[in-house]
Amino acid sequence: MHNISIFGTSSDAGKSTLTFVIGRIVKEAGYSVAPFKAQNVSNNAHVCDDNSEIGIAQYFQAEVLGVPTSYHLNPILLKSGKKNSASLIVNGKAIANKDVHEYYRDLDLLKPAVDHAFNYLDERYDCVICEGAGSPVELNLMDKDLSNIYMATKFKTKIILVADIEKGGVFASIWGVYNLLPKELQENVIGVIVNKFRGDLSLFDKGIEIIEKEFNIPVLGVLPYVPFNLGFEDSQSLFNYQQETESNAKKIAVLAYPSMSNYNDLEPLIANPKMHIDFVTSNVLLENYELVILPGSKQVMKDLTWLKEIGLFEQLQKRTKDIFGICGGYQMLFKNIHDHYAIESEEPKSMKALGHIDDDIFYRTNKILNKGEYCLWGTELIGFEIHHGTSKKYPLYYFEGNIKGTFIHALFENEVFQSYKEKTINTFVNTMKEKLEVERILKSLD
Repeated sequence: MHNISIFGTSSDAGKSTLTFVIGRIVKEAGYSVAPFKAQNVSNNAHVCDDNSEIGIAQYFQAEVLGVPTSYHLNPILLKSGKKNSASLIVNGKAIANKDVHEYYRDLDLLKPAVDHAFNYLDERYDCVICEGAGSPVELNLMDKDLSNIYMATKFKTKIILVADIEKGGVFASIWGVYNLLPKELQENVIGVIVNKFRGDLSLFDKGIEIIEKEFNIPVLGVLPYVPFNLGFEDSQSLFNYQQETESNAKKIAVLAYPSMSNYNDLEPLIANPKMHIDFVTSNVLLENYELVILPGSKQVMKDLTWLKEIGLFEQLQKRTKDIFGICGGYQMLFKNIHDHYAIESEEPKSMKALGHIDDDIFYRTNKILNKGEYCLWGTELIGFEIHHGTSKKYPLYYFEGNIKGTFIHALFENEVFQSYKEKTINTFVNTMKEKLEVERILKSLD
């Protein structure tokens, strides 16, 4: 069976969701399937079964497909770093901070890691589904494109294009991407999926005819727009969430600072109709909320500065109602934060934090990565840690009065949410499957 590349004709076309949808279709046909993304750019990461770190999208895809998680699913990950650099994570471990010029200069040094990870999966699964990144035909970057052109060329994957009709210009995007691809890759395109169509799908029948007859590209399906409040990969997908809440739902403010990360922690709350979630990006009156959540942060000191600049810092210091901090947000609740090894900063520095917890945070050079069972406030849960900051007095969690916090991610997940998650995924996959040319897709992979 051939492996597959999922190329978007634009950013946010739906590559991540189509990766697990196509994966489920192939799996239900009796094959073993694994997701893969050569290089990802995301502050949202998850710790794997092997205690490595990968992008949340690949972790979520692996969950949907029932695949053990390891760095092989996403060998290169870039996360926000200090100043204009990015934290480079290779094979699940942070190795350096690099600016974009350094990253592209050293790109060839990363290809062996990509090759090793892909070959590892290829040897163990019938089909590897490779998610692309952005558009595959950014002409000035095509020779630096690990997730699209490199993968499809080196490993001769079959290619499925995904076009977002909601953005407008869908015909131009399909025609343009296909015709800008290298000739050898055009020959491996098995078709296009038109995604996020609102309204009567039959209104696009003429569009299908144009794409197939005039562009000579098979249309593998036209998919309806269906909200999917799971597996948030970036802030754009997060802020498009849809909630159905009860009239007396608990009002919760989530502080959406610039480097907010791991906001997948909030998915169980968004799914709960008894909780109304607002993402706060300005100096609103926090007193109107029963609970304020400080979520994860990739750059804690930078986000603390942002809180001070817009006026939320002072509100949080004076607040008497509940505050809950998670990982980076937890660290903000302490007296001071010390970055003696310049983990986040250009040079060693310390910063005053909110002062609710009677201890200081010290950054260590080696990032703590751990996934396992934890006991928090008398509750057993499976969660994970992913942080540089440490506290001697409160190494895992704190709870006193209106202040509560922890380094542990995934702490809100429970059996009710897991049932919701499974039902939502199955409904979504089945809805999409009904609109896809399943036999045509499977036949093209033989």
